[in-house]
Amino acid sequence: MRFVTTLRTPARAPILQVLKTSIAAIAAWLLSTALLGQPLPIFAAIAALLVVQPSVNQSLSKGIERSVGVIGGVIVAVIIGEMFGTSAWVVLGVIVVAVLVAWLLKLGPGTANQIPISAMLVLALGAQTPGYAIDRILETIIGAVLGLLVNLLIVPPVLLRPAHVAVTRLAGELAAILDDLAAALTVRQTSAQLNALLERARGLRPLREDAAEALAKGADSLTFNPRRSKLRRVLERDDVLFSRLSILVTRVLGMTRAVRDRYDDSLATDATVASIAVELTRAAHDLRLLARDADGSTAETLATETAEIPALTAPLSIQRPHPEHWILVGSLLEDIRRVREEIIGTQDS
Repeated sequence: MRFVTTLRTPARAPILQVLKTSIAAIAAWLLSTALLGQPLPIFAAIAALLVVQPSVNQSLSKGIERSVGVIGGVIVAVIIGEMFGTSAWVVLGVIVVAVLVAWLLKLGPGTANQIPISAMLVLALGAQTPGYAIDRILETIIGAVLGLLVNLLIVPPVLLRPAHVAVTRLAGELAAILDDLAAALTVRQTSAQLNALLERARGLRPLREDAAEALAKGADSLTFNPRRSKLRRVLERDDVLFSRLSILVTRVLGMTRAVRDRYDDSLATDATVASIAVELTRAAHDLRLLARDADGSTAETLATETAEIPALTAPLSIQRPHPEHWILVGSLLEDIRRVREEIIGTQDS
């Protein structure tokens, strides 16, 4: 079963991407046949298939990568073919030489693999066909250009929705853990429950990594995209929210670890700890408002809403904590202050 899972992806590519890939391959084939008179322009179709990528930026990179690899392979094949002929051992030798050339030039995997493939095909298949090498270069360029144009002109893909979902999911999980942390301070917990809470808090890190990766893909999808001017603000809002959430992940994880490490049953009866639990609940509430703000409302609207509720705006009344709790209480108070700063977007001088 593990072998099968490595062959499949968690989700299918959009059907539009499948159609665009097919259109690019067919168009490259037909255009190469018309311009070059080639009955089987395989290189053109392959280039088009490889160039249609999830973003215009990736399409441009793949087009350059593919073209450079083919041209490099043809040059190596022509030079070695003129010097040593086209026998079987020469074909094998050109593969080794092409791999070494790619290694010496520190080329990427795509270009490095394309050079020996092109060199091998030129020597093995083009020895008896005049102009074969030049035609392969032209085919590749035609396929790459058509693949790029198709991806650019037919609904150029953007990956903003996955980024927004990932950031919103991170915000929701942060708020849920703050609520759980508040409950842990007011209801007696077992060691297993505290460990489970800490484990859940540790799960924030992979969620943060997923959100960062999704944002990077979203930014990449806007590069060279004709729609970038209209959509850039959407990504910027999510990026600003993620910057705050990224800091909160560290804060919340530290708070959870402190509670787990210094927990005792008397915390549930400490009035100061109960006040801290209320603030944690308020923080979770305002964090959800902050995530909602990323959907388009302004920061001023968020501030008004939190002032009317109120949430973190209420002053915290601190009584003298139990002597055994003062380290935990002091730690939580400082963390709550910093959490508040990130949520409402202010910094103390």
